[in-house]
Amino acid sequence: MKTPKRLQPLIEDGLIDGVIGQLMSGKEATVYTVRCGSEIRCAKVYKEAAKRSFKKATQYQEGRKVRNSRRARAMEKNSKYGRKQQEETWQNAEVDALYLLANAGVRVPKPYGCFDGVLLMELVTDDSGDVAPRLGDVAMSAEQALEDHALMMDYVVLMLCAGIVHGDLSEFNVLVDDYGPVIIDLPQAVDASANNHAESMLYRDVDNMAHYYGQFAPELLNSQYGKEIWALYEDGALKPGIELSGNFAESEEASDVDGVLEEIKAVLMEEQKRQERLAEDNEQ
Repeated sequence: MKTPKRLQPLIEDGLIDGVIGQLMSGKEATVYTVRCGSEIRCAKVYKEAAKRSFKKATQYQEGRKVRNSRRARAMEKNSKYGRKQQEETWQNAEVDALYLLANAGVRVPKPYGCFDGVLLMELVTDDSGDVAPRLGDVAMSAEQALEDHALMMDYVVLMLCAGIVHGDLSEFNVLVDDYGPVIIDLPQAVDASANNHAESMLYRDVDNMAHYYGQFAPELLNSQYGKEIWALYEDGALKPGIELSGNFAESEEASDVDGVLEEIKAVLMEEQKRQERLAEDNEQ
């Protein structure tokens, strides 16, 4: 196929030897299969901000640390330089997350670096060499669903222990090879301790997994893994390999609005009676 314009510099620099074809095109990037010496890898070409349709991107960028103060100021002012730096920060977030999570024991594609808005990484395949399917294209037995769901919850725990919430985890962002699920698409990964939306994003990630695997193992549909994991995280008790139950008991100390209103009403009534008694005493 004709070499895409964004991949031409990588060919000129010897980072890739040729483009085989387009693998997929999504809301934030187009992915190509490429030849790198004797290996077949994939090149993820990020779309420019104006062409990217990823919703609520600012929610995902909240809390991301920018070490260079000049760069941070430019990004705050939204200058041309600042917008360029913001794009680089968005793109580099994925490669940083891939390295971090791989070291944490999460199965993700191996990254080879990000070059001018193009992420080179491992092409996940099955034993036959074919591109691994997305989870959404895979059917399985109840037993397999329970096994893979448990593994995905282990990965969610490992990610959170590493300080990250995926933020967009679903059956469309998980590949399945002969060894199980592989998590992909991480440019929107958020800092769990610095992003105010991290808790709700983790709940959504976990619920998405429960809904998909729950098609094959219905007992997962009413599980509460998200709340259980986040409660352990907030208590400082979350650790790799922790045994999860999928159950979560809401705090008995949750506010009883009706009860509080009744108490206020009773206090007001008592005060009214006290004032009436005082008025009667003054009249005597």
